[in-house]
Amino acid sequence: MAYLEPSRTLPARSFDVVVAGGGTGGVVAALASARQGAKTALIELKGYTGGIAVEGGTALHSYYNLWTAFPGVEKRQLVKGIPQEIVDRLMRAGGATGHAAMLAGHDYDAVCTAIDTEIYKLVTLTMLEEAGVVLCLNTMVVDAIVDGPTIRGAIVESHQGREAILARAFVDTTGYGDLAARAGARYVEPNDYPVVNSIGLANVSLEAYYEFITSHDALTQYARGWRSGAEDQIVRLDGRASAMPEGFAREAAEIGMSMVTTTVHDNYFMFIKINYRMDVSPTDRDAASRAEVELRRRQARAVELFRRYVPGCERAFIARTSPSLTIRRGRLITCDYDITREDVLDARHFDDDVFSYGFHDSAPRLQIRDGGSYGIPYRALRVAGLENLLAAGMLITSDHDAHMSTRNTVACMGQGQAAGTAAALCALRDEGTRELPYSVLREALERDGVVFAG
Repeated sequence: MAYLEPSRTLPARSFDVVVAGGGTGGVVAALASARQGAKTALIELKGYTGGIAVEGGTALHSYYNLWTAFPGVEKRQLVKGIPQEIVDRLMRAGGATGHAAMLAGHDYDAVCTAIDTEIYKLVTLTMLEEAGVVLCLNTMVVDAIVDGPTIRGAIVESHQGREAILARAFVDTTGYGDLAARAGARYVEPNDYPVVNSIGLANVSLEAYYEFITSHDALTQYARGWRSGAEDQIVRLDGRASAMPEGFAREAAEIGMSMVTTTVHDNYFMFIKINYRMDVSPTDRDAASRAEVELRRRQARAVELFRRYVPGCERAFIARTSPSLTIRRGRLITCDYDITREDVLDARHFDDDVFSYGFHDSAPRLQIRDGGSYGIPYRALRVAGLENLLAAGMLITSDHDAHMSTRNTVACMGQGQAAGTAAALCALRDEGTRELPYSVLREALERDGVVFAG
């Protein structure tokens, strides 16, 4: 069955740059664009910003190289600029732990930068307003206006109705690649990660959870930092579920529950992740709907698991969930360059680097050589076949092992600053993404605090 939609005239607005997706990378992209002087609109499906950072993560990974796993290697903060500014603002608002040193699990990450999900939303929204970004919240990209290899506009839907938002340059940070796909970009859907819905648990004790994990000789990650106004408090914990009591270990595996958590508050686990492996891509609406229901069932079982087995959690309850399942990858968009496993693990840099990064989510099994860094090249953000579209975040990088680095929150933030800056420069200079001189982009990024390898 099909229905032919009649043509109609839509109201339209015009901008220099449109950023589709107000998640982890999209916030930074819109800020970077507006600060270059471009008239910028940010389109976001939900009523807030932050994306995976406030829905599916546990901490922001990672602003630093992994120096702690390599004796003698220099400690370096690799990601600064707007991503660090967000942490600074969060700290002033009581919404982050700071870059707390990892005391166990430091061969996975050297620091833990945990955040308060709700403060993160407010801080980033405030920063966007201050920068003059036009916020189109509760708005979904549903189509694209394309003229050959050039996108002229995005068609969006909101409670207000259908609208055309025109621009000269575009950035897709939707996670699902919605704008790129509708503009005709090539993509695949690997479906190579489980989907997640995390929960926040209240009426719990970090100290009791620590004792529970260590009493079973299961501690794998541990960090202390700022929490509820006090320094040197537990802010991150993880343990081997397989070392837990048999009933806990079995049911945690059944519901895909990870033991890792972070917090910036007493008596609260900010994130407990519940994973679910879908048989098909999460872009399949009907399958995703069934997954949403199953994840809610698993969340309820997770709470009971903590009540039953973990001292100090007998009266735990769910204080926060994500409004919908979160993904680690949906559509994978074909770009001018595809970052490889070897690029990441061999610490390669490129002649068009847009920032340096040094975290790998599969550490210690996979680590960047010698505690170093690799570069994200500008060409890896340029969507193949389109002249004025950049992609950032989990949309890029086909190799799963490489993607286990580039998809992480701070990598997405760094990509966002690069893509937003480039889009603004392209729009203001009336150039396509491949016409923009790299030297112009590099100068702008360095001026705005982006770190490049020495």
